[in-house]
Amino acid sequence: MLTMTSAAALIAGSAQAEMNFNRIASFATPLNMADGADTSRESSAEIIAASEDGMTLIYTDSPLGVVGRIDITDPKAPKPLGNTDMGGEPTSVTVIGNTAYVAVNTSESYTNPGGKLVSVDLATGEIGQECDLGGQPDSTAHDEAGTFIAVAIENERDEDAGDGRVGQMPAGWVSKVTITDGAMDCDIQRIDVTGLAQIAPEDPEPEFVDVNGLGEIVVTMQENNEMVVIGADGTVMSHFSAGSVDLTRIDTVDERAALLFTDAQPGRLREPDGVQWLDDTHFMIANEGDMDGGSRSITVFRKDGTEVFESGSDFETAIIQAGHYPDKRSDAKGVEPEGMEFATFGGVPYAFVLGERSSTVSVYDVTDPANPVFKQVLPSGIAPEGIIAIPERNLFATANEADLVEDGGVRAHVMLYEYQDAPAAYPQLTSAGADELIGWGANSGMVAGEDGLIYFVNDSFYGYQPTIFTVDTKQTPARIVSALPVTRAGQPAQKLDMEGITLDGEGGFWIASEGRTDRLVPHALYHVNAKGQIKDEISLPAELLANETRFGLEGITKLGDTLWMAVQREWKDDPKNRVKLVAYNIETEEWGVVAYSKAEPETGWVGLSEIVAHGDYVYVIERDNQIGAAAVTKKIYRIPASEMVPAPLGGDLPVVSKEEVRDLLPDLKAQGGYVVDKIEGLAIFEDGTAWVSTDNDGVDDSSGETFFWTIGKL
Repeated sequence: MLTMTSAAALIAGSAQAEMNFNRIASFATPLNMADGADTSRESSAEIIAASEDGMTLIYTDSPLGVVGRIDITDPKAPKPLGNTDMGGEPTSVTVIGNTAYVAVNTSESYTNPGGKLVSVDLATGEIGQECDLGGQPDSTAHDEAGTFIAVAIENERDEDAGDGRVGQMPAGWVSKVTITDGAMDCDIQRIDVTGLAQIAPEDPEPEFVDVNGLGEIVVTMQENNEMVVIGADGTVMSHFSAGSVDLTRIDTVDERAALLFTDAQPGRLREPDGVQWLDDTHFMIANEGDMDGGSRSITVFRKDGTEVFESGSDFETAIIQAGHYPDKRSDAKGVEPEGMEFATFGGVPYAFVLGERSSTVSVYDVTDPANPVFKQVLPSGIAPEGIIAIPERNLFATANEADLVEDGGVRAHVMLYEYQDAPAAYPQLTSAGADELIGWGANSGMVAGEDGLIYFVNDSFYGYQPTIFTVDTKQTPARIVSALPVTRAGQPAQKLDMEGITLDGEGGFWIASEGRTDRLVPHALYHVNAKGQIKDEISLPAELLANETRFGLEGITKLGDTLWMAVQREWKDDPKNRVKLVAYNIETEEWGVVAYSKAEPETGWVGLSEIVAHGDYVYVIERDNQIGAAAVTKKIYRIPASEMVPAPLGGDLPVVSKEEVRDLLPDLKAQGGYVVDKIEGLAIFEDGTAWVSTDNDGVDDSSGETFFWTIGKL
């Protein structure tokens, strides 16, 4: 195998070191299943907590009805400690010392809710004491001294009844459970919060609780759009409406498959989910929205109800710029800020806000609670729900609940992050600093230009917004500096699935579109000028199309007067594990083809996803469709350019030779998360410096992560 410059610095360039949070490891929840267990069962990681010494994590797993424990003595190599059956659906967990207190939903129905609080020994996983809560619990929190646990008894509504609105009886309340030497007093104090909210005052649904240094409890009542502050004596100190927010620069339509942040929604009810005290006076709420849509922001209040900060749509901005905006959620709640955490690292107080649908962690410096300052956005697993900080070890962890086992996708994960004296490793590609707000995602083919510029296209996920993006790789992270719409007759071009791009040598581009005849998307080449206008459309010849399948052109490159396109997978006339490299001569308009032998997959399939001519070789990306530990083939190969001699269509095809250049699996594993499946882009500059990119599938059943990095010189 050929060697290249090391990719130890997956972060391109030489950014000045400073304290940043970086992901260092991940843990898939099926690892906690017992030996011999059916690991194809759905599992999850929802709410997470840590032992007093910070060496053990515990998370709730609702589908399995268990809590799972993880040994993070070495946080870069988390180890499974197994699951404990909870006899119901665990909804939350909080830890005092080395005892976990797990809220468990045992409801028979929405109208007959039930639940219990269960203690679990973190060292052994054994169940200790149980206390009947009398209703369905949601979140839990404890005071700093470990003398009590607050439990939000939600008694949640049936979303299929009464148009999904409150009120629906029975009402919820807040429970306060006294803890003495680790033991629970099951004579639980019940704090009434009915009659407070303007919305369904008879049916409060407490959602999230947190406790400050004075022993005061703050409660979000999401469906009621109400905040309640409860004093240390268990009486209501104050309550007030969470109010509304005026949203601008948002995308509210998912059907158009385009990222257009031009809409507004004035007076959107906040309907907060997560809440965290920032000090004994201020708390921050994550405005997920619920019955009345998505409010997509974060707000800081004083405990007397005075609003001191509102992010508005700015909360989404950095997420959009990092390529994590979930367009299919545009008509609902956007990125959905939900879970939260607060902790002090290196003397700086930070708030961590989870974007459930964007699969992100947004970090804010809250030195001044009235002026939170955005610090960085981090990638998480899919649908982060819970987060726990361990500042004594410079760590925090997220619990990511989505488990896509039924779709053959990624499993639920716990992710670990470290506060480091190092540059931020993510994002590796951003549109921050551009003259306009540029949303992007579903990266596909790439090509290198001059002066450090790379051009890439998005695929058919954004079917109403085909775009050529320009990236400046001389900046760290690499910056998207402009977005050029691809148009036909002055309108965004339709029926394209852009999977490859190359320069035409005249200031324009050639684009390869992967066809889907069943969706009326043609297998075609498009000649696009510098203004993004399609000037020529060239269909594949009938002789080729007679054997087409849904897997078409993936990548395009120019070798002399000939365009070469890689076909992703076998067509009907191809032998097993052999695909076509298709040629089109720009001058003579003649078509030709050679054959390429790809790897035989261990699981799933293997295909080509890019082709790039450089020097004496033509480089291709070969990848399987596997994720995480199942991934095997993510590689770059090269073919001697001298062998790229097109044979006539319909004859015996010459098979080109190939040589492995680089295995990309180590690069992907070094990102600290799970191995993503879609290596889609390769660009090579004149001096041989190569860049690689992944496709985030438009943040649809995907964590939204895009890796964009240099592997050095060929």
